[in-house]
Amino acid sequence: MTSLYISLLLSLFMAANAKIPGVYTGGAWQGAHATFYGGADASGTMGGACGYGNLYSQGYGVNTAALSTALFNNGLSCGSCFEIKCAEDPRWCHPGSPSIFVTATNFCPPNFAQASDNGGWCNPPRPHFDLAMPMFLKIAEYRAGIVPVSYRRVPCRKQGGIRFTINGFRYFNLVLVTNVAGAGDIVQVSIKGTKTGWMPMSRNWGQNWQSNSVLVGQALSFRVRASDKRSSTTWNIAPANWQFGQTYVGKNFRV
Repeated sequence: MTSLYISLLLSLFMAANAKIPGVYTGGAWQGAHATFYGGADASGTMGGACGYGNLYSQGYGVNTAALSTALFNNGLSCGSCFEIKCAEDPRWCHPGSPSIFVTATNFCPPNFAQASDNGGWCNPPRPHFDLAMPMFLKIAEYRAGIVPVSYRRVPCRKQGGIRFTINGFRYFNLVLVTNVAGAGDIVQVSIKGTKTGWMPMSRNWGQNWQSNSVLVGQALSFRVRASDKRSSTTWNIAPANWQFGQTYVGKNFRV
């Protein structure tokens, strides 16, 4: 009887401390540095190495950052979200160390003509965030130029579903995946027509994924896999009469 009671207590304890399935929990705090770019209206941050294009119309706004090589992961980190605080620089950090939340939308390239601690801020192996200027000004003074920061991965909170924008032509489908909640960064995409099985797509650049199959005239389904190994499948999201240049909204991850 006693062993049964202990087993019951243990099972209740494990249930109370288990992580909610299907929810991305983020990562630990780490150290880095941050600078800014793009101007006061962040117009210079549009486009970028993730392929998102107009960050305003895509829903990212000015809450964005370009990542150094150490963080960018050859583009697979596109869409990941971070909480960032100015750290250990009372001269330039705003009082109270307020947090900002940004999505990775661009790449900060290395500058090997300058030393890593004197202008080559994004040189490997430095973890570095080049923030949209409005976000930098929320944590530090403009005159600082560069500040030490603490950062951590956090769940991405997005309005609505995952967006699939289909570009290309008959023999080349290029699908841009945006507005991803949860882990935010997609590492695998599969596509299915009504006349095909599931087919893996290859990453072209940023979060643009390609397929060379002829899928015109078929309803399309998509399956995406995030870096936390969770998957989201949306069936027949694009009708059989879909057109290139159109965007279709699928099921997002829970947050």
